[in-house]
Amino acid sequence: MARTGFFHHIGTFFLFAATVLLVITDISAPVVSDISILKVELGRNHRSGVFSDNDSAPTITFGTFGYCVEAAGSDDHDTCSKAHIGYDPVTVIQNNVGDTSFSSYAHDTARALTKVMVLHPVATGLAFISFFLSLGAGIVGSFIAALGAFITFLVVAVVLITDFVSFAIVRNAVNDSSETVVASFGPAAWTTLVAAILCLFAAVILLFTCCSARLHRRRETRYRDSKVSATSSPPRRRRFF
Repeated sequence: MARTGFFHHIGTFFLFAATVLLVITDISAPVVSDISILKVELGRNHRSGVFSDNDSAPTITFGTFGYCVEAAGSDDHDTCSKAHIGYDPVTVIQNNVGDTSFSSYAHDTARALTKVMVLHPVATGLAFISFFLSLGAGIVGSFIAALGAFITFLVVAVVLITDFVSFAIVRNAVNDSSETVVASFGPAAWTTLVAAILCLFAAVILLFTCCSARLHRRRETRYRDSKVSATSSPPRRRRFF
């Protein structure tokens, strides 16, 4: 670790933080209903930002593998879907929000993109593997960890674009339908964004430490060889004529 320096620790920490953030996204609704990629609040005034029904309104939270419909009253029960790959957020909105219209293209696109969310746990696994590899100091360990971090960044970037595109379709349709219904991106969307940034920074930092360690190693080898050659060379005999 001394050969790669202090910056190696920073890259390792970034990968650990990215892994934690991706786990938070993985356990979003329906696993944890309060964690959402998109949150739809039924009954909130769009302009004033206050509830229109005694500060109590049901909400719909969309996550990685499903959704939850949280009831407003204490006597009502929350309803969550089963966790599975791919679901239909447009149908959920149409069943709970009135006056919402989606084109068939938007409907099919949003439903198809939710299947790509299976890459969320894949990205989490890649981030953890990269973090584990970065714990091994040295040139090879830093290079492999940097390569893994960059691959993780690509996977997270793909699923991040998928999340924002699919749920932007739903959000825009909901916000345009009524002033008392508000849809906004939840914390799971932002944890994915931050995780992507951390993976990119980690890849750059680990690659830098790898190249730096290799450069220092070459310099040490050259210095050692020059010192050995200087001490091992026989002294020249002086001529007297």
